[in-house]
Amino acid sequence: MFRINRDVRFSKDKSPYKTNLGASINKDGKKNWNSAGYYFHLEPGKSFAGGGLYMPEPGVLKKVRQEIDYDLSRIRFILSSKKFKSVYGDLDRSVELVLSRVPKGYAPDDPAADLLKFKSYIAMVTIPDDVLLSKDAAKKIAAAFNALQPLIEFLNTATST
Repeated sequence: MFRINRDVRFSKDKSPYKTNLGASINKDGKKNWNSAGYYFHLEPGKSFAGGGLYMPEPGVLKKVRQEIDYDLSRIRFILSSKKFKSVYGDLDRSVELVLSRVPKGYAPDDPAADLLKFKSYIAMVTIPDDVLLSKDAAKKIAAAFNALQPLIEFLNTATST
């Protein structure tokens, strides 16, 4: 769980409290933000569930890239699985999360080049308000997390080596 106070030091909006609730679940809790985990964001009209590895430290990111390069077929299998595709479609490819070129140490024509460019390996699914208010909300969120589990496992295997 995150605090309800906003950091207003550099913001034009000086309202003191957040209008959302966020919860992060990973294997090491608050102790280690460099492990992959699940995230739930609750806010009217802007709720989502997802997770992965968000902006890890350079050493951790290097380990993930090495694991992708070493075991490309496994991550391709995870990302192309019917369960993952039906919930998330793909990893988040926002401009701020992906490099324009392959990182140093990898060839531009590397078969894993498209996956090596990521700075964060995350996937998210929007959850409409009507779904959150339904009696099946918990089941749908759990199903989204279940679809993400193989990716979380892959990323945590990479970061723990």
